[in-house]
Amino acid sequence: MNILVAGGAGYIGSHTCVALLEAGHTVIVADDLSQRKSGTLELVQRITGRKIIFHLVDVTDEAATEAVFAKYDLEGVIHFAGLKVVGESLTKPLAYYYNNLVSTMVLAKLCLKYGVERFVFSSSAAVYGANQIPFVESMPLLPATTPYGESKVMSERILADTAQAEPGWSVALLRYFNPVGAHESGLIGETPAGIPTNLMPYITQVAKGKLDKLQVFGDDYPTVDGTGVRDYIHVMDLAEGHVAAVEKLTPGVHVYNLGTGRGTSVLQLVRAFEEANGLRVPYEIGPRRLGDIPACYADTTKAQRDWGWTSKRTLADMCRDAWRFAR
Repeated sequence: MNILVAGGAGYIGSHTCVALLEAGHTVIVADDLSQRKSGTLELVQRITGRKIIFHLVDVTDEAATEAVFAKYDLEGVIHFAGLKVVGESLTKPLAYYYNNLVSTMVLAKLCLKYGVERFVFSSSAAVYGANQIPFVESMPLLPATTPYGESKVMSERILADTAQAEPGWSVALLRYFNPVGAHESGLIGETPAGIPTNLMPYITQVAKGKLDKLQVFGDDYPTVDGTGVRDYIHVMDLAEGHVAAVEKLTPGVHVYNLGTGRGTSVLQLVRAFEEANGLRVPYEIGPRRLGDIPACYADTTKAQRDWGWTSKRTLADMCRDAWRFAR
């Protein structure tokens, strides 16, 4: 299939491009490179030995995005484009609502205009709010704790309502948890600017000596060791989930969790990284971070039942691959 990957130069997008190319699909990337350098896609081509078609496009720009739709006979869209720093969304809510909602509406509108029937949306476990764990797709969504999370909830509603009004249109809402790790080649991975907001790149920067110590936000949560618990999933497992979604979509709206189904605390991940790589990661405990919830992890039964998809890589794999890329 000819697949448009919006935001395909980003962390999850670039790994999904690898998985799509390896599955035999043609990949067209639309990205404004505001969060990633263009060299990432060259590395994807080096890994796969296959070509990516690239357009420097901000998908909130409808005219520029339409030019891409008009040029290719697209059969599916995977939508990663958007702002994603949870904490930053609290200080820049308008930017998050504008970017994340307008990009969704532009892509959906053009899919309908050009007869592109498959739409895969990069959603988030943030839509569950502080729900009962494990998170199950059938749960009623609670108010998200951040503008980032709310932008994902609103985008899901926009796409679901559109699919219900357009028979034959197929939408997958992929609610995924905490992607970590890197491609096993070590060529592509997570490269945040400045001090990382995600845990694994923070750990790797401390391990490299770029930062003195890891800041752990809170140790008084009702969890195994008081630190926050998340469902960490290897980014390549997540990428392969997107391939399964775009290949197996049927008309209507389909919601899937992509995670491992296991919760890991901050300190458990630190210890796993130390053991996997023979390194020490100094840390200090600080106050809780605004917008964080104590714990979240997925019920992944539905994706396994419907697609045969399940995460395959271990926590040790995530830690080793993240460090291979970082160094």
